[in-house]
Amino acid sequence: MKMYDLINKKKNKESLTANEIEFIIQGYTNGSVPDYQMSAFLMAVCLNGMNHEETAALTIAMANSGDILDLSQIKGAKVDKHSTGGVGDKTSLVLSPMVASLGIPVAKMSGRGLGHTGGTIDKLESFPGFSTTITTEQFVSNVNKVKMAIVGQTANLAPADKKIYALRDVTATIDNISLIASSIMSKKIASGADVIVLDVKTGSGAFMKTLEESLALANEMVQIGTIAGKQTYAVITDMNQPLGNAVGNTLEVIEAIDTLNGDGPKDLLEVSITLASYMLVGAGIATSVEEAAKMLYKTIEDKSALNKMAEFIRAQGGNSDPVYHTELFQKASIVEEVAAPSDGYITFIHTDEVGMTSLVLGGGRETKESVIDLSVGLKIHKKLGDSVIKGEALATLYANDSNKLAEAKKRFLDAYVIGSQKLEKPKYVYAIVTKDGIQQL
Repeated sequence: MKMYDLINKKKNKESLTANEIEFIIQGYTNGSVPDYQMSAFLMAVCLNGMNHEETAALTIAMANSGDILDLSQIKGAKVDKHSTGGVGDKTSLVLSPMVASLGIPVAKMSGRGLGHTGGTIDKLESFPGFSTTITTEQFVSNVNKVKMAIVGQTANLAPADKKIYALRDVTATIDNISLIASSIMSKKIASGADVIVLDVKTGSGAFMKTLEESLALANEMVQIGTIAGKQTYAVITDMNQPLGNAVGNTLEVIEAIDTLNGDGPKDLLEVSITLASYMLVGAGIATSVEEAAKMLYKTIEDKSALNKMAEFIRAQGGNSDPVYHTELFQKASIVEEVAAPSDGYITFIHTDEVGMTSLVLGGGRETKESVIDLSVGLKIHKKLGDSVIKGEALATLYANDSNKLAEAKKRFLDAYVIGSQKLEKPKYVYAIVTKDGIQQL
């Protein structure tokens, strides 16, 4: 088998076999296939596409390029959730304790953030002493005892994906559905869960800007998961504005705790309940999403989800007191409101720019080496469709540097469009994708 022949085959719009794709991935991972040949192959894929079987074979080959996490020692159906990323996206912090409190094992590997805010791992480090570097043995033990654990990704999880992604980034081969889907799903399959629920964002703050693009990606990933023998569901959720009101690491943790206390934003609660409902259905704990939702709401009412979060924090070495007393979290030294420049209605939000406001304040990473300030960020007071009066607060910014605050304030104002026409508020959830098809809501 020669790489030249396989490039030529894909260039001529022919389908590749699973063995041929495995040859490509193994060769690139071990260095026998050079960058220039892999670049040519990736460009051929971008121009001519891949079918479901090819994409699944690519995903499985990348998953098998490194460690496959063995969760067989964990009792019950293991569930996991992945988000394609957005601003204010803190659903893992809400739904994981809810699901775990119902006895369903949540075994989650998460990455650190690179961009406007930290990842789930960074947010959890708001709890003093919390560790995300526990051993695999401790990870398995915690999931069996506590029913949830969240750790950083191992260095050797889907190494082919890391290497290929770096190449795609510099060869203009990022925007292909098969390559995007296989990148996401290879890590999820290698993480060992039985049930995978995907939160696919759509809108101005999402990777996929249109509903059509988001549905295409969701459908591809569900097909891959199904072929790989995983119960896989995708939920298309809105990212035309930040999820919830808080953007920034500790602020988002506090909002997640408020939600578990029954006092969180409606959009965050609805999206979290929807995602968690499919985790329950996939695990066989509920026969319908309606039944699952009732079970999940009860975990908020009886405080079992809140108590589960505290138990989880303690199990990974953290101080759980802030779960019950959020005033104990580290605070920013400067708190300042951003005033509306005119009367009207919020007609558009450049959601990415709201995220960048948090980055400017120090709440995200510009490079992998950047140090995050966990205490900074913003709380939004006005969202799409809301009326606003000149001088009224659009948001409150939390900062530790006055120069960064001034830049962030300008960035935030540029992100908001105030018009004269009242806009209909967007849906929180647009569609559900399963192996049986797409249900638009």
